[in-house]
Amino acid sequence: MGFRKNTALALTGKGIEDRQFVRALARGLDILKTFQADDRGLSNAELAARTGFPKPTVSRLTFTLMSLGYLHLNETTGRYALHPHILSLGFPVLRQLSIRDIARPLMEDLANACGGAVAMAVRDGFNMIVIERARHPAMTRVPLDIGIGRELATTAVGRAYLAGLSVPERAGLRTDLKAHYGLRWPAIGAQIEGALTHFKHHGFTVSAGDWAPDYNAVGVPLRMRDGTCLAFNCGGSNNLIAADVLPVLGDKLVAMVEDLARAQDLNPHGTYRGPTT
Repeated sequence: MGFRKNTALALTGKGIEDRQFVRALARGLDILKTFQADDRGLSNAELAARTGFPKPTVSRLTFTLMSLGYLHLNETTGRYALHPHILSLGFPVLRQLSIRDIARPLMEDLANACGGAVAMAVRDGFNMIVIERARHPAMTRVPLDIGIGRELATTAVGRAYLAGLSVPERAGLRTDLKAHYGLRWPAIGAQIEGALTHFKHHGFTVSAGDWAPDYNAVGVPLRMRDGTCLAFNCGGSNNLIAADVLPVLGDKLVAMVEDLARAQDLNPHGTYRGPTT
């Protein structure tokens, strides 16, 4: 698993030179975002390696975050873990997303029908973060818990997010992705372009073995009234969802998102049905 270093600017791709930018705050947030769901605690040295920050800086940041109640220190192992208090930062956002309550039964129906998993996600830097999910009981091999991050560029849900953006928004993010992936970009960029072309013709994106060799999925975006772009994913390991069923699965996910859009008075193709003038 790769870890993005110095991630604070990944959301905007700019601002670090602005005098309003508080580097210490950005670094503290980067420390919190470094923890992964399967981590059993990280030492200062491990955090320094993942973030690229100097060890003395990491020590000051972890001490501060622990003092504020966002990290817990295991004094026996010297490792830090996220404290449950950090959930207080996210709950207000989740409470505002009432669409989760409306989407959940639709997602559960589709997950049970297809034998895989369905997720709703939002963008965080170069990743998509799951904010709601449903899965068939047989779907156990791939973790899909709320808060889990998945790579934007190689997943169906991330490519769906790209498809839901405006042309200028997509161009800006494509520039950031190109810089982020460097020598890997030509291959990844070609996959993204293929996914966007597929979306244009079929209404959903596909990732067949791109994110993981044994995982297939489809994705559909949904643009909210406030401009937020959500993305939905439906997929599973290839022993449950073979690549040849993705066209049918894509149509079912499109239908689900269209039902959800109508319930929210949104355009099923991604934009709010508001005034056109």
